[in-house]
Amino acid sequence: NPAKLVLPAIIAKALVGAQVPPDAVSLLVVDATGLQPPRLNHQGSAPMNPASVMKLVTTYAALDVLGPGFTWNTRLLMDGPVSDGILHGNMLVRGGGDPKMVVERLQALLAQVQASGVRVIRGDIVLDRSAFQVPALDAGEFDGEPLRPYNARPDALLINFKSLVLRFTPDPATGRALVRSEPPMAGLTVDDSVPLAPVSRCGDWRSELRASVDSPERIQFAGSYSAACGERVWPTAYAQPASFAARALEGSWRALGGLLTGSVRDATAAELAVLRAGGTLSGERPPLRLDAPSLPLREIVRDVNKFSNNVMAQHLFLTLGRQSQTGEQAQGTPETGRAALAAWWKKILPLQPAPVMDNGSGLSRVERISANSLAAMLQNAARSRVAQDLLESLPIAGVDATMRERAKAVTGQAFIKTGSLRDVTAVAGYVNGNSGARYIVVGMVNHPNAGAARPAMDALIQWAVQEQR
Repeated sequence: NPAKLVLPAIIAKALVGAQVPPDAVSLLVVDATGLQPPRLNHQGSAPMNPASVMKLVTTYAALDVLGPGFTWNTRLLMDGPVSDGILHGNMLVRGGGDPKMVVERLQALLAQVQASGVRVIRGDIVLDRSAFQVPALDAGEFDGEPLRPYNARPDALLINFKSLVLRFTPDPATGRALVRSEPPMAGLTVDDSVPLAPVSRCGDWRSELRASVDSPERIQFAGSYSAACGERVWPTAYAQPASFAARALEGSWRALGGLLTGSVRDATAAELAVLRAGGTLSGERPPLRLDAPSLPLREIVRDVNKFSNNVMAQHLFLTLGRQSQTGEQAQGTPETGRAALAAWWKKILPLQPAPVMDNGSGLSRVERISANSLAAMLQNAARSRVAQDLLESLPIAGVDATMRERAKAVTGQAFIKTGSLRDVTAVAGYVNGNSGARYIVVGMVNHPNAGAARPAMDALIQWAVQEQR
């Protein structure tokens, strides 16, 4: 039963419609057990840019190496004596790389500090973000869109994905829409309302706000908001991402009624040396230490794959690098991440060409993998102890996440990670054939018309499920 050499008609027709030539495409449909020859193999050995489909490699490696129950830890140390609700010293905040420290969890942690008896910090809040070392890059370098949340950079103390969430609520009685922003940010003023528009339809509401979001001190709205839009939420990256953690920490501490006499600042190089050696800045044993573990990895992986979260994927990649070393000095860097992933690949798939990794998220022009290598990895994953965790993290065709509106002809029968960049569209995952057999499907298009080839990728999934010949 040799692999089909001529492209199935349903796929070929969709590629013609997209004006994408077959030589710009790699397609593979193979039995999940690996016991049968491929049903379709078109350029399966060609290295392709997989876009966000590369998150499958990062998430499986993380589940396999770290374990589904792995957690990251954010640690708070009161570095000085506490009396009458006053900390005479600094509060140290050590980021451990938690990919999902959202506003609610940050504020719950700070509320715990206050409940334990510290309401005034007579000193600074000192941030240790040294667990990750990531080169400084312009956030807009990738696509010229620095304020898109998907361009957020990794940070050992990542808070709320470095995103502000603006909420607009129409208040017809006053003729204005009320604006609320989260998290509270020290030194940032946000207009608290915007006039309601005279129109009774909801159009391109974000553009109609005429928002100025490029100042770190002020967010203003020169336009209007239509009441017909009801309540809407707008997540936007913050104009000065390097100061996000400091501003969000101070803003949240003060919003909870806490006082601070000093500032929120990054630890100096000398202070980091002391902290990384296990010491404290005061030289005393801290009277109070609070640990905030993250959600378990299996839940983080679900967010990464279902919603294609780039910064969370990069955190997994950097964590693999950090965990591959020992001691307090261990750091997650792009280099240690690449080395850890290469070592893992060589161990589980020594005969398959390894992927070219950059940052592990697929938000890259250099990452490459072949359909054959990706399918071999998915076969390996299907036999592993984390098979179910990986499967449950994938978007379901016609049901949820990035596959909600796709491959509806086979709703509920395909579990697919999607990927798209300029000039790239890709899909990979597992499908349940109509006979009950499970297959692995990989499709990657690298071509200027890739965006138009999504129907061809959906046709590939449909062809695999319906077990056509």
